[in-house]
Amino acid sequence: MKTLTIALMIFLPWAVHAQTASSIIPDTVKKSDTLRQLDLIDIGKLLFHIRPKIVRTLGEKRVYFSFLPISSTVPGGSGRVLVTSTSASIYLGPKRTTNLSNMSFTPYWNFGSRFGLPLRSSIWLSDNTWTIQGDVRLLRYPQFTWGLGSTNEESDRSLVDYNYIRFYQAALKQIEPYLFAGFGYDLDFHSNIHSDESGIDLKNFTKYNYGTAGSSFSSGITFNLLYDSRKNSNNSLPGAYTSFVYRLNPTFLGSNSNWQSVYIDLRKYLSLNPGKPGQQNILAFWTYLWSSFGNVPYLDLPSLGWDLYNRSGRGFDQNRYRGKTLFYFEGEYRRDITENGLLGFVVFSNINTVSGSGTLFTSWHPAAGTGLRIKFNKGSATSLGIDYGFSKGYVAILINLGEAF
Repeated sequence: MKTLTIALMIFLPWAVHAQTASSIIPDTVKKSDTLRQLDLIDIGKLLFHIRPKIVRTLGEKRVYFSFLPISSTVPGGSGRVLVTSTSASIYLGPKRTTNLSNMSFTPYWNFGSRFGLPLRSSIWLSDNTWTIQGDVRLLRYPQFTWGLGSTNEESDRSLVDYNYIRFYQAALKQIEPYLFAGFGYDLDFHSNIHSDESGIDLKNFTKYNYGTAGSSFSSGITFNLLYDSRKNSNNSLPGAYTSFVYRLNPTFLGSNSNWQSVYIDLRKYLSLNPGKPGQQNILAFWTYLWSSFGNVPYLDLPSLGWDLYNRSGRGFDQNRYRGKTLFYFEGEYRRDITENGLLGFVVFSNINTVSGSGTLFTSWHPAAGTGLRIKFNKGSATSLGIDYGFSKGYVAILINLGEAF
């Protein structure tokens, strides 16, 4: 779930009284080596006098867990929900030659009919010989839609409700250092698609003929290329990431219509103090181009905030812009506040353009914001991110485990 408008941090009651970094860190810690990395687990042990336990290991493979409970709302204003975010990270081979594998489970429920069960995984086998990427979701998911393109005003929207099953899996083999190639299978099944507003016909509202009523089924194979020189996707150190995914959805695999898509994702991370690897002072850049061809079902069209991990478009309502093609660019500055890495901040801005009514590369939509970072688990380099984003006519507070990209 993308937008979190009000957050209750159950796990961190002490944080509301904190005014400065020095008021958070006990004197016993401040007198020690300031370069020692700290996280919320360390603070909890010191404040509540918790005796350290033996870290769970599998042979030499250390497992890192992070858990965050949040109270919030789901898109579309359908009431309060309970959201939890649980992540597990493990090295499946030598740390020097193997990336950190991650799995995250972020269920939500509004104590009624609306819920989400998303499970995402990024598995790296020993020495990075193979990487297996997965995204499985079972959702009942309301969201506003503004039709196609950029011409509709903020008020020109309709609340769409539907059930959604996603199953994405891809296996890629290393062919050169940092370079991988492979194949995958993607399935998107939307059912009970309708507007929650009486008198609204989605086909007429969106002026789009495919997948705007009843259900849509897309089943396709993917060809995947990946270049990834990062060691840890939870908190990317200086490096680069490039992903190319070509998806083919033929009717003989069950798709309602023949359609194709191309997704190109580019990211670059630049360290501004390479002599201090333990201190974060980074410029990060992210851009992607997502284009589709053929009779694509409406809910499968490129849409802002519907990238693989639903992290794009901070400062916009999810799904605000949709079209056959979407181009996106974001830049972010990341900096530690404390030398021990416990606290940090980010400043970001992004911009997008989408096809529809001749608006691709002629109509641009900017957003910006800032955020606080609290080191949640130093073992997996996972941080708690609290971001404030804004654009014309819209503001939002977002909470996530890990960086946006």
